[in-house]
Amino acid sequence: MGFVSGIRQFLSGTRKDPKSKPPWLLSIRSSKTLIMLTVALAIFTDIFYYSLIVPVVPFSLTIQVGIPEDQVQHWTSILLSCYSVALFVGSPIAGVYADHTSSRRWPLLIGLIALAASTLLLCFGNSIGLLVVGRLLQGFSAAIVWSVGCALVVDTMESAVGVAVGYFGVAVSVGTLIGPVIGGAVYSAAGYYAVYYVAFGVVALDILLRLVMIEKKVAKQWIDEDEYTSPPGIGTGQSDIEATSLPNGAKEIRVAAQEKGDDKMRTEGVNNTDQDPITPTTKTGIGSSFKILLKSPRLLATLYGLCTQSGTMMAFDATLALFVQSTFEWSSTAAGIMFLAIFIPTFISPVVGWLSDKYGAKWPSFFGFCLTVPLLVCLRFVTQNTIQHKVLLGFLLALLGISLSFVNVPLMAEITYAIEDKAAEEPGIFGEKGVYGLGYGLFTMSFALGGTIGPLWAGYVFKSAGWGTMTWSFAVWAATGAIVVFIWVGAKVDRIERAEGTITSQHNENNAN
Repeated sequence: MGFVSGIRQFLSGTRKDPKSKPPWLLSIRSSKTLIMLTVALAIFTDIFYYSLIVPVVPFSLTIQVGIPEDQVQHWTSILLSCYSVALFVGSPIAGVYADHTSSRRWPLLIGLIALAASTLLLCFGNSIGLLVVGRLLQGFSAAIVWSVGCALVVDTMESAVGVAVGYFGVAVSVGTLIGPVIGGAVYSAAGYYAVYYVAFGVVALDILLRLVMIEKKVAKQWIDEDEYTSPPGIGTGQSDIEATSLPNGAKEIRVAAQEKGDDKMRTEGVNNTDQDPITPTTKTGIGSSFKILLKSPRLLATLYGLCTQSGTMMAFDATLALFVQSTFEWSSTAAGIMFLAIFIPTFISPVVGWLSDKYGAKWPSFFGFCLTVPLLVCLRFVTQNTIQHKVLLGFLLALLGISLSFVNVPLMAEITYAIEDKAAEEPGIFGEKGVYGLGYGLFTMSFALGGTIGPLWAGYVFKSAGWGTMTWSFAVWAATGAIVVFIWVGAKVDRIERAEGTITSQHNENNAN
């Protein structure tokens, strides 16, 4: 195999030459653990990079770019929203491409190019125009990471989607947690450019893991299904290649067989699937799949809840640093540390994800919204530069971090649950490749929409009417999220019973034939 062919095979993941040897350390590089680690690091990098300059922008715009003091809040909100606009526009494109490409590796590598360009522009840009372009490229890179990364993990993790999403929550928490702290501290100690030297190091590690990772369906080209075993780590331990190679609708049967431990059911399910596979009844294109998803009240309610959650969370990105600066007279370092209060509690995300897998998304997310409403209202009572008010702010933000985790993690997992349930009701409706990329592209769109609305809403209300009005207005928005989730988000579906019903119906059809 020539050098050019080798590079092409490495980038695409497609085995061009039948004589080519398996990639080095294939079993490790295609393991669930490494795939989860790669996607989690990609998400961490995105969030870390986003939050790194949150406490820095209000203090650097006047020096680095020359923006007047009275326009700092205006341009801070715009820069935050540019990221979300690019995220909103790029997410469905990335999701559709992820569903229709032969490998999810390509879009992840394209995202690296956008991320590198964004880093350079934001580091060396000395005008508002360059900073805006840098934030747009950063948002486009994030659209790829979230849409493609979530779809890749759904392919890999099978029935433990909620737990996987929970680990994403940890990655988001760590990135958001240390980003503002490092950004504020490094900026105070060494200046603007030093902040981006830290970013360059994280991006380099992200690049390394994305290049090393090999997804399951690519590894299948070299590893026989009956020889493949997943290494110990995250997940059920069952071969993902075996699961993903089954026809549409058979995956639920495999998962049910794993959970029940019924060898007979497993054997009959696979045999029936092999003899009489479930094939798509209609050919579904991108437009048809898009319409099917958007006609689902359950999915729309999920997307609305995610939009509300992200808007509420990002509202503090645009206002918290300025609020503590004006109220407590804190520096950029102290302002960055205050973000610890809201993000440390989100380390409970894997537990919340486990609850979602076990009990469904409806009640955890409803509880999260119900807790969020009074917390946002009570934030209006923080008004004075006293120890009591500083402690009160930290306490309320910590509880808010918990409540928003109960909203975000279950609703992210609910996208997978909703798609699986729809596919089980009408086997083949989404075609052979499925729509997980598109589903999580819609998730990223809703997240981005909230990220656009939240900072703009919070910034302008905070400037014109104050902190108290800003917080209770978001409490009203959170209350609408609770209502929507309670009415339309799906309750727990017993996938084992559903799989048993599918097996029984197939078995009866085979006997009748």
